[in-house]
Amino acid sequence: MRHIAGNVVWSAAGEVWAVWRLEPQGGPYVSGRERAQVTGQVTSLLRALPGSARLYSLCAQTDPGEVAARMIQGVEMDQCPHWAEVAKARLDLLDGMEMHQRTLWLAVPLSSTGWRAELSAAFGSAWAEVSSVLGLRPAAVSAADVVSYLQQARRLAAEFEAFVDLRAARPAEIVWMHQHAVHRGLEEPLLLEASRHDGFGGRLVHGALRCPSYADLGQVRLQEGGQQPTADAGPEAESGGSGRSARQRARGRASVLKRGWLEVESAGGSGYQAHLALAEIPRAVAESDADILAQLEVLPWPVDVLVDMSLVPAEKVSAEVTKRRRELLDQVDQRSAQHALGLPDEMHEAAEDLDEEGAKAASSQLEVEVQSTTVLTVWAPTASECAARARALQKRLGGANYRLIVPLGAQADLFTMGLPGAARSPKVREFTQYQLSGDFAMNGALLTGRFGDPTGQMLGISLDAGTVRPVLWDVADAPRQDASASLGVAGDLGGGKSVLLKAVASGVVDRGGRIIVIDRTPRREWAHFARHAAPGRCQIVDAARAEASIDPLRLYERGTAIRYARSYLSLQLGIGPMTAQGALLKKAVTAAADSPTPCMAQVLVTLEEMAQGDGATARDAAALAALLQVVCDEPLAAAVFDPALPVLSLADASSDAVVVTTAGLTLPPREAALNPELLRIQPTEALIGRAVLYLVAALARETAFEVDRFCQVVIDECSWLTTSAEGTELVHEVVSDGRKHNAGIALGAHDVRELGSDLIRGLLAYLVISRTTDRTLAGHALAALGLPREDEALLEKVMNLSPMGDKSRAGEMLGRDARRQVGHFQVLIPEVPRVQAGIFTTPGQPSTAPNGRADAAEPAGGKRPAGQASG
Repeated sequence: MRHIAGNVVWSAAGEVWAVWRLEPQGGPYVSGRERAQVTGQVTSLLRALPGSARLYSLCAQTDPGEVAARMIQGVEMDQCPHWAEVAKARLDLLDGMEMHQRTLWLAVPLSSTGWRAELSAAFGSAWAEVSSVLGLRPAAVSAADVVSYLQQARRLAAEFEAFVDLRAARPAEIVWMHQHAVHRGLEEPLLLEASRHDGFGGRLVHGALRCPSYADLGQVRLQEGGQQPTADAGPEAESGGSGRSARQRARGRASVLKRGWLEVESAGGSGYQAHLALAEIPRAVAESDADILAQLEVLPWPVDVLVDMSLVPAEKVSAEVTKRRRELLDQVDQRSAQHALGLPDEMHEAAEDLDEEGAKAASSQLEVEVQSTTVLTVWAPTASECAARARALQKRLGGANYRLIVPLGAQADLFTMGLPGAARSPKVREFTQYQLSGDFAMNGALLTGRFGDPTGQMLGISLDAGTVRPVLWDVADAPRQDASASLGVAGDLGGGKSVLLKAVASGVVDRGGRIIVIDRTPRREWAHFARHAAPGRCQIVDAARAEASIDPLRLYERGTAIRYARSYLSLQLGIGPMTAQGALLKKAVTAAADSPTPCMAQVLVTLEEMAQGDGATARDAAALAALLQVVCDEPLAAAVFDPALPVLSLADASSDAVVVTTAGLTLPPREAALNPELLRIQPTEALIGRAVLYLVAALARETAFEVDRFCQVVIDECSWLTTSAEGTELVHEVVSDGRKHNAGIALGAHDVRELGSDLIRGLLAYLVISRTTDRTLAGHALAALGLPREDEALLEKVMNLSPMGDKSRAGEMLGRDARRQVGHFQVLIPEVPRVQAGIFTTPGQPSTAPNGRADAAEPAGGKRPAGQASG
């Protein structure tokens, strides 16, 4: 590189390139329709490219400190000291693991703008050769040329934006691409820092572009087949040793033909790289298996990809097809004259391929032929490990009929070609593959998923990548991004639903937010968890003991109070709001709200007054009063109808975690909740429990909408709420309006349909499926994620998440994030004793192991070693 201005690079070879960073398209779980859409977009992009281009798919090294920095970003650490403890635990967990994030880059050579620019480029290239020897500065670029090339780059970007999401690369990012290539197998500069760096770019001084020196980037020694000392050579190997030792070392060295790697030595040390060229592609491949570049993600080590492309227009393709068809006919004639046994199959296949290519080229004048050279690069800190990875990659792609070779003598050329702005080496021409744009687009170069959020709590690790890839979620940030902060998780008993909800809730609290939990469990497990995870910062309320009033007419202002009182009484008495009794009930509630002492007990008094007299209205009022009196006489309803109780408040600012326990409030069975006839014959305590729980949920909703920080309402086993019309409406309000009030809801259920209506499930920003062994329920779960419910491979995946008895796979889940990306991940609980102390619910298992780590047998516990994250 001679100069960089914005995203434009003047290379030492005389060319000028523009570089953009691309956003990945789709992911491993895209539907057939979405896959076809992505393929169409890439096809259109290829047709819009000028005569040549380069696509870089680079695995940027991720440092544990980078993950920790993303975890604390946006958090007031002086106000959230507990979050520092969690971030430190995650930092220790990731220390020493090989982590990478795939990034995509597009580089396009810019055309010269007139004879002056061409002359300037030629002179600059020649001067670069001389200046590097004499130690002089590179030739300057005029301001007019800089403006012209930048405008050309912007015009191209405007064309490309119609097909893919991209942005101009920063000068520091272009330098990072070079540094990444040099430091493979070593500790490399972080892309995160380069993306925020303002340096390395030039500026106009006195009408010319002046740039900082890039000389240090070229201080690298390349040695193909560089040999490490043998492991058993001993100290004598370092000093030369005896002749016998030298002979032993010579015998221990591998043949130069077997040393298919490149030793790259820089100031940071020596790394070993192997560059493999794609020498042959299959004649035909199924569309579902054609995304060979996307499949590289599942390998347990990173692989970089460089695709050097030349684009040939349709008319030239047609002319070339006609020429090759004529040559093939000549070969057929010669073969027929010499052999009477007929033509070999290869000739028939070649004729079919030419016919198909000619038909596709003739179908559209926009069609182009992509003449591509694809280079795949693996690396390691040692030569033996690098060679082993190269062999494994050859076998992996060889199984799909793709032939990779390690060109001996060309490793340095392939390395250099991967640098930004480098010239194409003549040695690689023999590896050119010929495909039409649609066929090339199916290789999956842009099909790279990014599951999770850029910042937030580290929930676990992705299982869609072979290397360790942390998954971060930030539900509290979703409202600031104009998205819902609501979460739903569904799956079998013991699949890890509650553990996931607790992990998310703990992160919300430790990061400065607030949670309000309705805990229905007889063991009061959420109360137990809150006391350990947020000691001194939690409030526990027992709604079943009627220690405080949840009377809506006493809690809220008039309009809200009447609404919740009507909904409660309709649910409690089983009366429809659009019936005669419903209208009478509304009148009584309104009168009670307007009385000097508004309370639910006043509703009963009003109904009794309305029952005085004759007529149908009096009879209906008497019937309602009698039913309501039955409810008032039950101790479980005292929290609603006893006006002497103090009013419950959940707005205590000092309580980060509020848990309302309802153990003792029984509920009707699910079948009764869905059948009005069965519901009428349920025990009174079950009907009271159902209605009181609705009021508790309403109180949680109102409190969450009033606090001045993010608040999450957590309702595990939520079917008791979502099986009634009133409860479904309440959930819908929180999901749809929570963003405006900086709040969200977290729901847990056994069947994804219990999370609410189709509309509610569609509005949930985060949706997670844990183990679901029933095929029908698994199909419903896939449909909720937006995946095909009949796909056998996906059904098997859902049915085998977190398999029972396999401790290493505990916590596996399939989820959808706020950006609608679907991913397979494993939940990892922070190795913080206060968090782990009350998070697990498996009977007979300790909450923590002796070393303070989560017991591996628990749902969502344990730690998968680096290199085994693919599950």
